[in-house]
Amino acid sequence: MMRRGFAAVAVVAMVGMSAAGCGRAAGYGRPAATAQDDKDYAGTYRVPERLGADGTTIVVGDPGAKMSVRLYEDPRCPVCERFEMSGGAPELRRASVRREVRLEYTLASFLDERLGGSGSRKAVNALRAAVEVGKFAEYHDVLYAQQPAESIDGFTDARLLELAGRVEGLRGPAFDSAVRTMKYRSFVSAAEKAYERAGGTKEPKGPGTPTVVINDVRIPVEYNGVLFDSSRFGRLLTAIRQAPDTWNDEIFSKRGA
Repeated sequence: MMRRGFAAVAVVAMVGMSAAGCGRAAGYGRPAATAQDDKDYAGTYRVPERLGADGTTIVVGDPGAKMSVRLYEDPRCPVCERFEMSGGAPELRRASVRREVRLEYTLASFLDERLGGSGSRKAVNALRAAVEVGKFAEYHDVLYAQQPAESIDGFTDARLLELAGRVEGLRGPAFDSAVRTMKYRSFVSAAEKAYERAGGTKEPKGPGTPTVVINDVRIPVEYNGVLFDSSRFGRLLTAIRQAPDTWNDEIFSKRGA
């Protein structure tokens, strides 16, 4: 049986870089989307959003998409900001608009304990509240675009509400109250535990952020350089979509990713 692990040495060699993430012991300009992509993502085509059946995953995109991409992120993580603003994430957003990819977010908040403060937890709570209004994807992008310095506990209630005002239709009595009262604190705790479980016995505190899992195959940290090169990451997504059953080194050697 063909091993489905990630052995894309050719990709890594050509990317020529590795990057540690937040929470890992071992590692700008946003690429322009087309005007239509931006318009669609802002709501002309409302990208479906929902809370997953496990109660900890936020799912964005067509439920019938054949490709799934799970993202482990902490809102305060600067490496996540790099991935979201100038790395592979814009390619994922465009793919979700085209209904090619279903995005599954597990939102961690471990940086609050490490750095002090409550900004990660407050941001995750606010993002969960945004799901109820169908505005998670847009708000998620705004928070990363306006992420404070890692050392600053900048995601206060007031700041989160101010930034929510930049997303049309998000602010309202229910959302504002959810932010101020930490309505979804149980979700925040459960999502952090789900993140930690994802690390297994080898990474009991979690796999680090950002971590990306495509069709149940995790991109290991030593190959994370591909996450921060938008063109390489886009080609990776295309290759997997075209040959989903050969998500291994063969696909890259044949296609020269």
